[in-house]
Amino acid sequence: MDMKRNLLALCCLLLASACAREPAQPVSAPESAPAAASPAPAPSAPAAAPAAASVPAALLAPEKAIEQAPAVFKAKFATTKGDFTVEVHRDWAPHGADRFYNLVKLGYFDDAAFFRVIDGFMVQFGIHGLPQVSAKWRDANIPDDPAAGHSNKRGAATFATAGPNTRTTQLFINYADNGNLDGMGFTPFGQVVDGMSVVDSLYKGYGEGAPQGTGPDQGRVQTEGNAYLQRDFPKLDTIKTARLAQ
Repeated sequence: MDMKRNLLALCCLLLASACAREPAQPVSAPESAPAAASPAPAPSAPAAAPAAASVPAALLAPEKAIEQAPAVFKAKFATTKGDFTVEVHRDWAPHGADRFYNLVKLGYFDDAAFFRVIDGFMVQFGIHGLPQVSAKWRDANIPDDPAAGHSNKRGAATFATAGPNTRTTQLFINYADNGNLDGMGFTPFGQVVDGMSVVDSLYKGYGEGAPQGTGPDQGRVQTEGNAYLQRDFPKLDTIKTARLAQ
């Protein structure tokens, strides 16, 4: 049991450093500030990426995506493995709930990949498929939400963090009861209430991301987008659409 907890703690550090930090080294120590560590985006987008002019303007303006979320709402994700639904409770994590609500309303998660899927731990997503969109959201941090008594249990949805006040767009769904994350800034904002079997079925074969493992390099996901993932990691599952549910 102690070994398992130690492994989960290590994974937690990897998760923390994977979000909003230096893209070339997603598993380095999580203490450095993300803004200082983040290099400029790649000088040119991949040839397969649409021109910036074709991107909806709202996706390029995170400063305007500040609508307050309802007290309780649901978001339905249609994926390449089927559908699942997340129920969000704003009183669990107000800042996280508001950010998630606005991202779903904007269609931000459409075509995004489940790029980090660790069996027995969690599945992570939330980097946009177009590099020009990711670049706009990279430093659009939201304040931390203090723990409100809701744990990172199986099915809980939580934003990833690289340290105080560094949450942006990346989030994860817990595969196991990861209560050891609760006091480390990982405050759940919702719970999968339908379709957890779909979440369980997402492709896990690539494992941990580079350079720690053989999975996608998050820096390249940020700067090259879906063109990189589709070419080098074609088995990854993706989100077709994510919409607010009635």
